[in-house]
Amino acid sequence: MTTLDNLLKLVGTPRDGALLRFSLGNEYLKTDDPARAAEHLARAVALDPGFTAAWKLYGKALAAAGRDDEALAAYREGIAVAAARGDKQAEKEMRVFARRLEK
Repeated sequence: MTTLDNLLKLVGTPRDGALLRFSLGNEYLKTDDPARAAEHLARAVALDPGFTAAWKLYGKALAAAGRDDEALAAYREGIAVAAARGDKQAEKEMRVFARRLEK
């Protein structure tokens, strides 16, 4: 049984939350399924809008799925969240990723 299988068992249980959805998104990116990753990462940021790492990965998944406009919007939202939380590193990284998409 894979890590992905184990995580999927937790969906819909009391352990379902932003961290689980972030982990699922990360695993789906590893298996080269950015569309499915984006679904779980969208849920992660909906459950915890202050989760800067989820915003960053969400933007990455959207970009990998060829959804550049949505990725740029996710990065911009993530930048705002990171700035408000004082998460300078995440803010800086997302600014770089957003600039690459804008070109």
